[in-house]
Amino acid sequence: MSRQYFGTDGIRGTVGQAPITPDFVLRLAHAVGRVLKRTEKRPTVLIGKDTRISGYMLESALESGFNSAGVDVVLLGPLPTPGVAYLTRAQRASLGVVISASHNPFDDNGIKFFSAQGTKLPDVWEQDVETVLCDDPVWVDSANLGKTRRLDDAAGRYIEFCKSTFANHLTLRGLRIVVDAAHGAAYHIAPKVFHELGAEVVAIGCSPDGLNINCGVGATHPESLVEAVKVHRADLGVALDGDADRLQLVDAQGRLFNGDELLYLMVDDRLRRGDSVPGVVGTLMTNMAVELALQARGIELVRAKVGDRYVLEELEKHHWLLGGEGSGHLLALDKHTTGDGLISTLQVLQTMVRSGKSLSELLSEVTLFPQTLINIRLKPGQDWKASADLAATTRAVETELGKTGRVLIRASGTEPLVRVMVEARDAVQASLCAKRIADTISA
Repeated sequence: MSRQYFGTDGIRGTVGQAPITPDFVLRLAHAVGRVLKRTEKRPTVLIGKDTRISGYMLESALESGFNSAGVDVVLLGPLPTPGVAYLTRAQRASLGVVISASHNPFDDNGIKFFSAQGTKLPDVWEQDVETVLCDDPVWVDSANLGKTRRLDDAAGRYIEFCKSTFANHLTLRGLRIVVDAAHGAAYHIAPKVFHELGAEVVAIGCSPDGLNINCGVGATHPESLVEAVKVHRADLGVALDGDADRLQLVDAQGRLFNGDELLYLMVDDRLRRGDSVPGVVGTLMTNMAVELALQARGIELVRAKVGDRYVLEELEKHHWLLGGEGSGHLLALDKHTTGDGLISTLQVLQTMVRSGKSLSELLSEVTLFPQTLINIRLKPGQDWKASADLAATTRAVETELGKTGRVLIRASGTEPLVRVMVEARDAVQASLCAKRIADTISA
């Protein structure tokens, strides 16, 4: 059964346009509440949000929808997505809800859910909710309406949790770190985490006004971080996205490190400490150089579909701990149940502090292969998968690349686009090959 509303990471869209309207969100919460009440007499749901102005409206709609189904609500206020996941588990709540559109601009928003264990929910649960959405609402009587309260120290609890994942005998003292929270959910949290672990913190992107989330700052605009690191002569810069579940790091020379490289460093830290790392999960987009570097150390890389939920599924399937995406979504399941930009940063910083080496020194054996990514907008009704010319061109490119590169062609999950990615040791070759394939699709 296909899902009408849920995408790869909850429900997302432009505010004021279906489905991100207050009437739909109220109905959604009511439907989720009815699903929860099949197994619990009095469920409790936590609701957190990022800093978008629309968060107030959607929070009220969710609250009303849950209360109308007889579900109690705890409001967390602005809090990173992984913070909601943590508190859902810590508070023994029935469900965690996040109001956020992650790295999207302020006029988008979305709703995503976490299980009582702080993990993403399976497709079958989302399908169940969509089925109930088609039914008429069943309002509970006044005596059984849900109640709402606020958890005033939600941010403080999450800060302490983040700090607990950093080794007690280590400190960040002596490091100057630029922290860019993208004017998002971690604006009041990220600077405190690093400061309380000993670092000198320079904060940028920490002044949200409801409209400036991800605007020229954060993980999707790392140029602001690069400039700030140079200006303040910092040792390191960390940029989060709007809901702080992904990160980008910049070293003192202004070099940007992506999620693939940082995943390798998380593996390296565990190997240095003598821990066993039987395997790692990346995605179809994970850089080939990282795969080869892991293989050289006897570690298998399994590629999942793009999306942190699919990385998590593969980790659980193999009973492994480490995985992630080049975008900066990283998972360390021995530290948290979901991707967490702050905790992932702390894992990388541990490697630097323990070794006394810079990011560049730690990654000296990993040189990323150039990747060329081209998006091709499809014509109405175009069946690109059935194209014989595309199949022939792809085979020819793969033969040319041999074992020194690869081709990935996939459809966008949210737009009528086909994404063509070619990876090779030589940047010019990658670009030319990608263009050959793209031209075949757009012809």
